[in-house]
Amino acid sequence: MVERHYQIDFAAGALVFPGGKTHDEDASEGWADLVDGDFSGAERAARIAAIREAYEESGIILARPSGARGADAPLVGADVADALSPFRAAVDRREHSFIELVREYGLVLALDSLVHFGHWITPDMMPKRFDTHFYLAPTPPQQLARHDGRETTDSVWLEPARALEMEEAGEATIIFPTRMNLGKLAETARVDDAIARFRGEGVVTVLPVVGEDENGNPCLHIPVEAGYGQTIEPLEKVSNVARR
Repeated sequence: MVERHYQIDFAAGALVFPGGKTHDEDASEGWADLVDGDFSGAERAARIAAIREAYEESGIILARPSGARGADAPLVGADVADALSPFRAAVDRREHSFIELVREYGLVLALDSLVHFGHWITPDMMPKRFDTHFYLAPTPPQQLARHDGRETTDSVWLEPARALEMEEAGEATIIFPTRMNLGKLAETARVDDAIARFRGEGVVTVLPVVGEDENGNPCLHIPVEAGYGQTIEPLEKVSNVARR
């Protein structure tokens, strides 16, 4: 997880998963021959954006050599990640094309390595709204994660349960969707267990709805079918983390 810069306009200072938003290049048809996995349209663009944002914010690149591609082929190691690292800031600022960087280094993005884990849409009441997909992927063991120092000011590997303990103790700020996804991840003990379990489960879209609990207190409701166990969150616990 990474800690967002305190001056960022959303979730400032919060502990989050690396991520961000799609942009037009993620949807380019130029990616057709530069990705592994049978995905197209918005789904392909979202997966490309997820890999790009993880690269920008953590330095991890989920890719294979174009000459040794395919679902069972290993991902590139630290040598490639280190070679790509100097371009992270330029790709983030859109001063360097990500698709051209991938092509230049003879890579294909391993879209098939991502397991779709969650889909959350921000409630209507929030001043800034997002339509967010969460993905799981094993990190190539040779690659080292390093925060970017711009959008993120710290990075740490945590067991999901430990992150939740930190939030409960007031040692970390974790927003509601992140906390719910950490809780679901905490139901598995190992990365391979999580990949195996959630690869076979469907994803139910969560759009929290403002309502009341059985005592008439304002809260958010999320569908039980989404599998988070918890279906109600008191509004008093949902911080407005967006700067106006």
